[in-house]
Amino acid sequence: MATNDTLLVTPAAMGEIDKAAIESGIDGFGLMQAAGAHVAAVFLHHYPDALRAVVLCGPGNNGGDGHVAARLLLESGVDVRRFGSEPKPGGDAARAYAVCPGPLLGLLDWQPRAGDVIIDALFGAGLDRPVGAEVAAVIDLVRETKTSVIAVDLPSGLSGRTGVPTGACFSAAHTVTFAALKPGHLLMPGRQLCGQMHLCDIGIPARLITSDDPIWRNHPGLYQTHLPRPDAAAHKYTRGHLAVFSGPLISGGAARLSAMAGLRAGAGLVTMASPPGAVLVQATHLTAIMQRAIATEADLAGWLADRRLSAFVIGPGFGDLEKARALIRHLAKTGRPVVLDADALTAFEGDSTELSGLFGGRTRLVITPHAGEFRRLFPALAEDEALSKIDRARLAAAALNAVVVDKGADTVIASPDGRCAVNADAPPWLATAGSGDVLSGIVGGLLAQDIPPFEAACAGVAMHGEAALGAGRGMTAEDLVTCVRIDRQS
Repeated sequence: MATNDTLLVTPAAMGEIDKAAIESGIDGFGLMQAAGAHVAAVFLHHYPDALRAVVLCGPGNNGGDGHVAARLLLESGVDVRRFGSEPKPGGDAARAYAVCPGPLLGLLDWQPRAGDVIIDALFGAGLDRPVGAEVAAVIDLVRETKTSVIAVDLPSGLSGRTGVPTGACFSAAHTVTFAALKPGHLLMPGRQLCGQMHLCDIGIPARLITSDDPIWRNHPGLYQTHLPRPDAAAHKYTRGHLAVFSGPLISGGAARLSAMAGLRAGAGLVTMASPPGAVLVQATHLTAIMQRAIATEADLAGWLADRRLSAFVIGPGFGDLEKARALIRHLAKTGRPVVLDADALTAFEGDSTELSGLFGGRTRLVITPHAGEFRRLFPALAEDEALSKIDRARLAAAALNAVVVDKGADTVIASPDGRCAVNADAPPWLATAGSGDVLSGIVGGLLAQDIPPFEAACAGVAMHGEAALGAGRGMTAEDLVTCVRIDRQS
């Protein structure tokens, strides 16, 4: 028996897991008993001074979990009141309802009291439509009275698939879920609405906690075996040569952050390619980064002929959008990995078709857009409210034959082959100017070391978050880059 804290399963896939468990001979009522026991335990542990447990029970199995929790809390001496709907007869929820003492009142009969704690067992992950008017009224009353909520599986009103409320939605202090996390637990704003997560084992065997469409929480198992190991025979060129393109004199700081991040991510060499007028300023700021003046396309073509250049980053602080497009066309022809960020993405605003035609064959392009850049590049995807952030990133990855790192508090990393990871471990203070430039450099530095693009992106996002934790609250991007360490991931 187990939980899987790295696999994210959709509500539909979780339904198949439950079904497979019961078909294998596991008692469904026993699973419900275990689920309700975990909910009761969270209540007793976190709210020992609560004066009353208010259990809101829906008509399905989520409500059954609530009835079990209510009975166990009653047996523990807690004052328990149940409100909601009776389950349909004959199922496990009806059995749980029948053995729980005390009346089940209508939802609107709840009158808030000081010391109440809500157990939301109304709908859980199975609902992907707006809640009804009665539930919405209770949600409003809970919000107005600031009553604490423990959600069973998911706060009612939150989509387990998209992480976006379908209408009125509880905001929970704690969420108790079972066997595996759902995308809605990690995707924003769902992660905030769930409060503290409790992933609990209810007796489903590990072999059954699988999905035909795996989505992962970003974790070392996705990339660790691809990271380079220390090698006594290594030299700087065996560790890869990253090239970072700089913009004009006034805007070279972003590229400097990327270059330093690439070096700290393990690249053996990093060269800054700058307009001639910016080279001296870049050299003044950088010691370990080499400099290259690129004045003409002939200069670029001659430099790109050097096969020791192993990966490229372009976009941070670049400025000239037409020049960026021209450079990217050249980089696409090299057959080597490329990271596009910032201005390199804006250069293709509303015209992702051209970009999609540049990087065919083996996947070697990584793009790292924030929400605004993603919207400019893929307006139709961004505006489609039926899609989750995971759906959008996957569709964009397939369209470009690229690994897409859709940044944010819930960064989604998607590969054109369908693999997908959600990162939810980075601290909020990463939201600072220059942070994204550091990320593009980290990913570029990993690509330069011949790490495959999806694994490089997953590792890079993790390293980025670890660096922010090391830099601490109030950090700047300059602080962040000094804390980048590859050895924490290997």
